[in-house]
Amino acid sequence: MGLLQLLGAALVVVLVSGLAVAGITVQQLEANIDTVALDGDEGGVPAIGDFEGGFNVLIVGIDENYDRESVLNDVNILVHVSADHTNATAVSFPRDLVVPIPSCPREDGEGRYASMSARPLNEAYYYGGLPCVALTIEELTGLDIPFAAMTTFNGVVNMSTAVGGVTVCTTGPLIDRYSGINLPSAGDWTLLGQDALAFLRSRHGVGDGSDLGRISSQQVFLSALVRKVTAEGVLDDPAAIYRLATAATQSMTLSTSMTNITTLVAMAQVFRNMSLDRITFVQYPSTTGVGGVYEGKVAPVRSVAEELMERLQNDQPVVAEETGRGSVSNPEATTPPTNPETPTEPEASATPSAPGETAAPEEPEVIEGLLGQSAAQNTCSKVNN
Repeated sequence: MGLLQLLGAALVVVLVSGLAVAGITVQQLEANIDTVALDGDEGGVPAIGDFEGGFNVLIVGIDENYDRESVLNDVNILVHVSADHTNATAVSFPRDLVVPIPSCPREDGEGRYASMSARPLNEAYYYGGLPCVALTIEELTGLDIPFAAMTTFNGVVNMSTAVGGVTVCTTGPLIDRYSGINLPSAGDWTLLGQDALAFLRSRHGVGDGSDLGRISSQQVFLSALVRKVTAEGVLDDPAAIYRLATAATQSMTLSTSMTNITTLVAMAQVFRNMSLDRITFVQYPSTTGVGGVYEGKVAPVRSVAEELMERLQNDQPVVAEETGRGSVSNPEATTPPTNPETPTEPEASATPSAPGETAAPEEPEVIEGLLGQSAAQNTCSKVNN
């Protein structure tokens, strides 16, 4: 979510204001983008200003660790935007979640790979690239995914540097020799470059040391990133805008349905007036400690997952019950303002509306058992010590 909004919002400003920073054109930014076709992708959506309705876009982060024989999809985030553009939900799927992997098209276009019944989600990219990850998430969620974007971990390094760093909070010293993060005390830390990457990759240092703890710690970073872009004037600085757009496009592969800058602009515009408390990051309902095919891996919690998917299919806002294994509310934080361009919603009233009046919107119900947070919530990574 943070990645899509960051890229799209930067490009919105570049195009709409007609800026040409340092003589570089939008066409040159487009030239940075690699593309791949999803299964059944016919390409193209309406240009800027014409995007209507909701959409789903999958953001995948791959780990190009050359000590391994395969490239894995270690980060998998499905962003759902409601048809009325009032809310968005980013669902993070654990890399070790055991799922069916459907039959996926071969990269050379010659036939398809066989389906598999129970494999870790992060093997989907190895079996069939970005189209296979999208098909796997489609089958798991029942949601259509016409758009997908992939970035390497270098993309995180470049983009965190382009925005001047992202400030995160920790509950204690966060030291993880596996990821390389070394934050020697509790408090706020502004991370960029390799430090930002090490923070996002830390599993042993946060929560219970599991991938589920890492997901909620990553949401600390993503929510802080969204707040920075929307509240700290990043989009008012032409040089920062161009650094951001360049860093993003140089590190991404997009589905052919997102082949040009105007497509991204049309999609990103829906976030510009969205209230921070209606941008939600959640973990796909799942747990550890289950035997059988889930031994040593992650199993879905189907009842909670079904309620989450029903909420998304009906374009309803999502509210999590608590933050998760790897994060806690920041006791030092003040509640950030909602987007200043977003009209303030009237307070709910027990008195029915008179004929012709608009009823106050009801507050969405919490989904019991769902873990996550809104972009408005200021949280800290819960250190594992």
